[in-house]
Amino acid sequence: MSARSYDESLVALRRALAFGINPSLDGVTELCEELGRPQDAFSVVQITGTNGKTSTARMTHALLRAEGLVAGLYTSPELERYPERMQVGEAPVTDEQFAEAVSAALDAAEMLRPGTLGETAGFTEFELLTAACLWLFRELGVQIAVLEVGLGGRWDATSVATPAVAVITGVGLDHTGILGDTLGAIASEKAAIIRPGAIPVLGPGTRGRDAVFLARAGVMGTQARAVREITTETPVAEALTVRYELLAHPAAPEGSSIVTVRGVEAGYGSLAVNAPSYQAANVATAIAAAEAAIGRALDATAARQTLRALALPGRFEIVARNPFVVVDGSHNPQAAGVLAGAIDEAWPVAAARPTILLGVLADKDARGIVAALTATACRFAVTAPDSPRALAATTLEAVVIEATGVEPLVFGDLASAIDALASAGDLVVTGSLTTAGQARKLIRESMR
Repeated sequence: MSARSYDESLVALRRALAFGINPSLDGVTELCEELGRPQDAFSVVQITGTNGKTSTARMTHALLRAEGLVAGLYTSPELERYPERMQVGEAPVTDEQFAEAVSAALDAAEMLRPGTLGETAGFTEFELLTAACLWLFRELGVQIAVLEVGLGGRWDATSVATPAVAVITGVGLDHTGILGDTLGAIASEKAAIIRPGAIPVLGPGTRGRDAVFLARAGVMGTQARAVREITTETPVAEALTVRYELLAHPAAPEGSSIVTVRGVEAGYGSLAVNAPSYQAANVATAIAAAEAAIGRALDATAARQTLRALALPGRFEIVARNPFVVVDGSHNPQAAGVLAGAIDEAWPVAAARPTILLGVLADKDARGIVAALTATACRFAVTAPDSPRALAATTLEAVVIEATGVEPLVFGDLASAIDALASAGDLVVTGSLTTAGQARKLIRESMR
């Protein structure tokens, strides 16, 4: 195998086709065949959904580790650095492990399609990263892997693996140019991860589209489980329904949510998570996924301790205090609406609420994001993250004025916005994962 340094592996990856989706699994299948089918070396929990899938994936991974399993986690995109996407145990893989895995995938790519890296005939970045991750998980002795779908489900590179558990957190309008412009079309793309032998887990966000997933489960010959609040109608038998109830929500930025979950296998009382109350649904979905993956009840004490200690990078993450600075990767109207509720919880007094600094990518619904946040915002500021896909700050300014009638503060770049706002009062930075990740890095560096 060719030996590449971490920097060399990044250069090669960045030469690959960077964004988009190929309507085929042929590329990643070829790579994995060349690598000896690493996806067959461990069990898989695959997680898709418009919102909540990263948090659910992190929680599921943590719960499986608490059961004593060697568990791998694959998420996307990264907040700051590529190795964040791959995790075995408590921390992301090292730069050296990442470089070794990418080298293995690049060598396989060159063997299969010589000289095509970066060409339309070559492999995409996500195909290479997925194959690299699966190879590394096998090399590190992973017993069960939690794979977050990058986009959709049917043609996502993670679907090279056949899951034992297929989780759909919910369905919303996002990536409509690729997945379809109706909720039904998007649900069909996500339903494709339900494969023969897989246990489907339908998160609370599938309500209204359950028929799509249940039909797919029927064709695949498998029985779905559903996650629903305690008083909500279930689309499956009660014995296959995971129920949850929110007992308490935060009343301050660092507050906890308390949730009780009745799983298929056992009950789990008074689980605390240091996060807004919207995470209650993800806690219940993760418990449903973990129970399905191991086929028995979880250790309730271990689960409770694990969730209490869990960190969720980029999801209402507090990165500074006095004043509070929170980064959140909400990048569509549905997620922004959930964030608005979290802000209302954490700052109950409307006059004391934080400034909301927005940086949005041009292919996202900026108007919908602003509209979802307008009622809760004390003041808007706008900027553009460092990305060729960023929406110009002046364009976002016009969106805010149209929605609110008030001119926001305008900053030409994220660094100047953080410099001006992070010490001036409580601040929430949001609009995209790119914005959240860059803000996170800038604030941490300023605190050194």
